[in-house]
Amino acid sequence: MKDDEPTPAAKKAPEAVDTNAEDVACMLKVKNGDVAAFEELVARHRSSVIGTIYRMLGDLDESHDLAQRVFIRVWSSAPRYEPSAKFTTWLFTITKNLVYNESRRRKRRPHYSLEAQAEDFHLAMPDTSVVEPGDALLHKEMQEAIDQAMEKLPDRQRMALVLRRFEHMPYDEIAKVMELTVSSVKSLLFRARLQLREELQAYLDESEEDPVA
Repeated sequence: MKDDEPTPAAKKAPEAVDTNAEDVACMLKVKNGDVAAFEELVARHRSSVIGTIYRMLGDLDESHDLAQRVFIRVWSSAPRYEPSAKFTTWLFTITKNLVYNESRRRKRRPHYSLEAQAEDFHLAMPDTSVVEPGDALLHKEMQEAIDQAMEKLPDRQRMALVLRRFEHMPYDEIAKVMELTVSSVKSLLFRARLQLREELQAYLDESEEDPVA
């Protein structure tokens, strides 16, 4: 390039999409009775809500039913909605409350374990990561072992771990959802990971990946 030629302008990096702003904008429309906006919110968050409920309760059919109740609650609460927190914080607070209610109810009656429905769940919501054929069996066995180990965790430890590991929530948002301090959330996660590592030690010895990181 010649010295007198203008330097090409650097390409501007695309701006990150503010998904919370979009969610809040949709929810404010829902507050005014906009059904299309409500359907958009359901489409965006339904899979995450179902996944969280399943990992807490271990029943895929029940997870779909309870997710429907979550969004019914979203619709019925819309007239009182105020965007004082992230939309996902509000949504998962509703989810947590209904999950805890159902968990208490289920402890009073027999129910299917996570192990019993793990195969159905992983077929319905497959892992999108690429697994070499030679590692497929170990991967499947490890996932089932994780499901079984998570079932043994107390509800609060399991909820904190699900929100952190699968929903990738920051500590402060988990604290708001669970109505705890950040230090309490970190303590729950520490104890949950410690127990899971003890349960999964055989798999940790064989795998380079830490499944409970």
